Amino acid sequence: MSWRRSLCSVLAAMVGPRPVVLSGPSGAGKSTLLKRLLKDYENVFGFSVSHTTRKPRPGELNGKDYHFVTREKMQEEIDAGGFVEHAEFSGNMYGTSKAAIQAVQAQNQICILDIDMQGVRSMKKTDFSPIYISIQPPSIETLEKRLRDRQTETEESLQKRLNAARVDLELSKEPGLFDLIIINDDLDVAYSKLTKILAEEIQKAQVSKKS
Repeated sequence: MSWRRSLCSVLAAMVGPRPVVLSGPSGAGKSTLLKRLLKDYENVFGFSVSHTTRKPRPGELNGKDYHFVTREKMQEEIDAGGFVEHAEFSGNMYGTSKAAIQAVQAQNQICILDIDMQGVRSMKKTDFSPIYISIQPPSIETLEKRLRDRQTETEESLQKRLNAARVDLELSKEPGLFDLIIINDDLDVAYSKLTKILAEEIQKAQVSKKS
């Protein structure tokens, strides 16, 4: 019976909806698009909660916004092969665990991952086979204005984010790296493009929920 259950699991994974990777610089609008997607398709999508060693910001909840862990604990899990991707930014570690993805998939939901360019390349080496989407600002100037309007960054951290964004936007031009690049100049237009490319997977998930 065990091999039959395993075969059924494999077949279900092959025909089921694929995970979704959203990548792009901070301030590009990923979070806004994600919140709208999760609201409109509440029982279809599940957000993969990342791990980080940074301290929670005001209003952030452990297990919802991030899994806030110590550097020692996170490094221990990375060494044990428990992460599909991880990176360090501004002295803090960030990463996506296999367990976080599997927790969403266990609920028959499309798993959403919000990861950086290094994470995208790491995901390419896994068997998860997600849809890769890059969310980008119309310009670096627009991105800078959005980050400044947040009033959550020091000048030093803001400049680091802008420099990282320039690198990421250049790297995103690599042919075949992303299935779709969305320039988030108009939120409604960007959201329409996002839901259009995900329509087939959304339908699969909805059918799975009904069956």
